[in-house]
Amino acid sequence: MNIGQAAKASGISAKMIRHYEAIGLIPKATRGTSGYRTFQPADIHLLRFANRARAVGFATSEIKQLLSLWQDRQRPAREVRRLAQNHLTDLESRIERLKVIAGSLSHLIDHCRGDERPECPILDALADEHADTSKQGATQRDASRRKPPQRSVAKASGKSGSVAGARPVRDSG
Repeated sequence: MNIGQAAKASGISAKMIRHYEAIGLIPKATRGTSGYRTFQPADIHLLRFANRARAVGFATSEIKQLLSLWQDRQRPAREVRRLAQNHLTDLESRIERLKVIAGSLSHLIDHCRGDERPECPILDALADEHADTSKQGATQRDASRRKPPQRSVAKASGKSGSVAGARPVRDSG
């Protein structure tokens, strides 16, 4: 079967198959008299294995190790388990970091009025070179310091408070 057929059968694009060959993840396909790659059922099986490993988030280097272990019928299962456990630990760590990021972003969204005013704590936090947006607490503290001023309502005495969107005038003298 040609590379297009192999791509369809394995669920991996032809470009990715070429890449996997180039980096040595899979052996180079045999070439027919025309010079085109030809893939055998065993090649498709390797590609499907790589595709499933990629689908659960293994990195290319880990997939290479897994393929090697899979092909070695004398392999110790503890090696496979170690790789899978390390991957799971990494995934759990990334999930925790993403939860912190989601919490920070949620906090910023909660403090953005989302109206016609230009003040926006989301943009302020992203523009702040000193803010550590990877840490929820720091981002929340930084965002709370930049809250837009509250509108004051005209007092019953007839004196007006601040006007929404108005900037204070600086005395230049």
